[in-house]
Formats: sequence, structure tokens, C-alpha cells
Amino acid sequence: MAEGNKQLELKFRIFDGTDIGHGTYSQSITAATLKQRLLSQWPRDKSIVPKSVNDMKLIYAGKFLENGKTLAESKVLVGDLTGGVITMHVVVQPSITKRRIDKKQAKKQKQGSCSCTIM
Repeated sequence: MAEGNKQLELKFRIFDGTDIGHGTYSQSITAATLKQRLLSQWPRDKSIVPKSVNDMKLIYAGKFLENGKTLAESKVLVGDLTGGVITMHVVVQPSITKRRIDKKQAKKQKQGSCSCTIM
């Protein structure tokens, strides 16, 4: 078998300890493709739901996986656990531009919500 065709058994742990996306994946799959699959499987009853793959970060062995890199390029190794499942962590972080816009809107709302009464 070629190096990029090895299969990995993965599961992904989200912020509250719930595991999603458990399955077997090829080492030739990219982090962006994994995120897309996770986005489609994301439990909708959670308080935090990513809007797009750009809101998600995958962590393996203390490092963020880059969207364009495959699991093999990211050095997710088959030999790490003999017959075991590799757990990756998923962090949901809304994009920075959205947060800036939200702060500006909140500031405008604060400015317009004041009222004074003179007697």
C-alpha cells in the first residue's frame, strides 16, 4: 500500500467532550475536507455551532492542522496507536472580521440606548 493510502481510524472531540465523525479516513484526505465532513455532521442542539469550515480548527498532537495539507503531510501517523483510535480536537472560533463587526454593532447599540429625563 502506498504511504498516502493508509487508513486511520479517527474521532473528533468538540468543546463539551462529545465525539463526532468517528470513522476510517485515508491519509490522503485534507484537513479542509475533514472539516467539511464535520460541519455536515455537527450536532445542531449544541450551543456553539460553526457557520463554516473557516470557523473550525483541528488539533492533533498539540498542533493545528492546515487546511491544504493532507493527514500524511501533517504527520498524523498510523503507527502512533496499534489498532487504536486517534482523537483530534475541534475548536470553534468565529472569524475575526465577524467579531469586529459584532463589536461595532454592539457599540452603536449602546450609544443609541441611552435616555435622559429632565424634571
